[in-house]
Amino acid sequence: MPKEKQLQQLQHIEEKLRKLISRYTEVQQKLAQAQEEIKHLQGLVGEKEQQIKNFQNQENIVKIVDTIAGNAANSTELKLKLNEYIREIDKCIAYLQD
Repeated sequence: MPKEKQLQQLQHIEEKLRKLISRYTEVQQKLAQAQEEIKHLQGLVGEKEQQIKNFQNQENIVKIVDTIAGNAANSTELKLKLNEYIREIDKCIAYLQD
């Protein structure tokens, strides 16, 4: 009888070990998924920060244009030219981000 009891205990321990290994594997998979999600979200945050910087730069350029245009005799032509430069710069930035 003692051997049967020992065998049952051993089987019980083996079953618990299998469950533990299974849970460990599941947790490892969830951790890997979470790490991938973190990387993805960090990339999105970086993109958004870059977009904010671009908008701030555009706002600063517009302020400069308005200041220059107020002093210039041919302000409409100057605004159009600067807006064209801004569009070209935006295209370059978009190209570099790809």
